[in-house]
Amino acid sequence: MTVVTQAGERREDSRVPAPRRAVVGRIRAPRRPRIWFEVLLIAVSYWTYSMIRNAVPEQEAQAMRNATWLWEVERALGIAVEQTLNHAANGVTWLIVTMNYYYATLHFIVTIGVLVWLYRRHPGRYAATRTVLFATTAVALFGYYFFPLAPPRLMEGVHFIDTVKVHDTWGSMASGNMANVSNQYAAMPSMHIGWSVWCGITIALLAAPLWVKILGWLYPAATLVVIVCTANHFWLDAVGGVACLGIGFAVSYLWYGEPVHRMPRLVPATP
Repeated sequence: MTVVTQAGERREDSRVPAPRRAVVGRIRAPRRPRIWFEVLLIAVSYWTYSMIRNAVPEQEAQAMRNATWLWEVERALGIAVEQTLNHAANGVTWLIVTMNYYYATLHFIVTIGVLVWLYRRHPGRYAATRTVLFATTAVALFGYYFFPLAPPRLMEGVHFIDTVKVHDTWGSMASGNMANVSNQYAAMPSMHIGWSVWCGITIALLAAPLWVKILGWLYPAATLVVIVCTANHFWLDAVGGVACLGIGFAVSYLWYGEPVHRMPRLVPATP
């Protein structure tokens, strides 16, 4: 176990037995990821996440009550502008259709792209950064189970527009035929936000070109606008996603002993 002295120096805690320190050190030590293992791990993890998420009981009545309660909370806070944005975006066909496809695709494409970039360019930081993403997603499952929440587009009497249905586009796992195989009441927390903020922070911290860093910050901001305009999430769903991400970073820090961006970019050569 590593401790920090009053002078700011890092040293091994002598109270931890040497064999245990050696085992922990080997586990934490950066190593070159094995591509077959990573592909298998990501595939199995996402399959498990999807199975658990969709196996959570779809408590429609409770999900509707929670949505009404959350909407009232946002109105009390003065931030309940989702309906206005939803109707405004829906009035511009090319814009809302673009948002529908953005919602359906970039969630996966950008996240996988960042993982591949990390694997190739930052192998020493890959495992710790991937751990943040996995822990974030795991924590989200508790939200789906304990706080079933209907997305705004499914609320009754509030007149949100399901933009996927209106414009007949492919863009939602909970609209059209896909509604039969996806839990429609798992809106809290928003993993579109959790994953996109993970991408943004990772790119902003580790990328070198300034323009790439800027794109990193713009991506989660654009995602936030999209999830609201398409009536798939409330503002507070996004807050839930960021909270899950915070836990993910904490888990990674506790396991590896330091922030991701302070770990070595490259894997030390094996003697």
